[in-house]
Amino acid sequence: MKAGTRETAAALTGFTVGVTAARRREELTALLRRRGARVVEAPALRIVPLENDAELRAATERCLAAPLDYVVATTGVGWRGWMSAAEGWGHGAALTAACRAAQVLSRGPKATGAVRASGITEAYAPASEAVDELRDHLLAQELTGRRIAVQEHGTPLPGLVAALRERGAEVVEVPVYRWAPPVDPEPARRLAESTARGEVHALLFTSAPAIASFLDEAAAVGRYDGVLERLRRDVLPLCVGPVCARPLLDAGVEPVWPERGRLGAMVHLLTATLPGRDSRVIPAGGRRLLLQGNALLLGDTAGTTGAEEAVWLTPMSAGVLRVLAERPGWVVSRRELLRRAWSGQEADEHAVEAAVTRLRRALGPHAGLVRTVPKRGYRLETDR
Repeated sequence: MKAGTRETAAALTGFTVGVTAARRREELTALLRRRGARVVEAPALRIVPLENDAELRAATERCLAAPLDYVVATTGVGWRGWMSAAEGWGHGAALTAACRAAQVLSRGPKATGAVRASGITEAYAPASEAVDELRDHLLAQELTGRRIAVQEHGTPLPGLVAALRERGAEVVEVPVYRWAPPVDPEPARRLAESTARGEVHALLFTSAPAIASFLDEAAAVGRYDGVLERLRRDVLPLCVGPVCARPLLDAGVEPVWPERGRLGAMVHLLTATLPGRDSRVIPAGGRRLLLQGNALLLGDTAGTTGAEEAVWLTPMSAGVLRVLAERPGWVVSRRELLRRAWSGQEADEHAVEAAVTRLRRALGPHAGLVRTVPKRGYRLETDR
């Protein structure tokens, strides 16, 4: 963890975090709010319910129509969902028997655990969680005429399926938990707008399809380029793992992800990373104030666990204070504040004056920190 970060209830106070997940969104949101973050929930996808999924049922019946030679398990939750759905349709015992008679290949420890929990022993599991290793292992076998079931999760695996079919295999694609567009796209579109305006500090993604869908919604409101520019520059893109991150990497964005693909690990990495990117200590009046995201934490010593009072600022007022805090005591012109804090958004010097007024109002007894220098601009008064 970087110096100055804190695993406390206020660790993410001041930061606005966008969450695009559909599955386990409530759990992720609770973890973030517990640490003080403001969370914007904008599910970019919805999951087709298994019991209503005619495609999954048809694929299951195809798997049972003739013996299987290989079965590929790609995710733990997807495997469990498939087994549960088959049980509900009265096919549970038959599907388990068909998989037990085949060679089961599992991708990663979660898929392996789910396979074993269903009473089946995997024949092969790669050291990594890469689909490519599963593909290479299968391609090293004689596949002509072999029947292979590939359990998908949320998105097809065209590269794997095409490679197997080219080698003569019959492949049954099993679409567990297919993703579909959100019923209401407006939350995702509003999040795209807020991201492009610089009002969001981090975006969290738990699946590659969610990234693709979110960027589609950004494009729908003319914010595709603006969102990508923010993600490359000052909004932290955080993914659950490297597979999830692929659409961002393809778009020229460098996201971060934890070593372990877990929600708790994501939040821990966010807590360790975000304050170090966007926080500044301001000594004033014998106290140390911590500007973190869009909040000013007031305490006897900034960073003291549980000692701060949080004053939330508007994004523009926080931007003004951040620019002034870079060189305390130096005068910054209105034009420079406009250029730096508004970052290319349309505004004039009156917007600067309004932001300073709101900032002083929010600072209350510390309003004197921001001094007006007639005909020149503003400066930050500190103990330095």
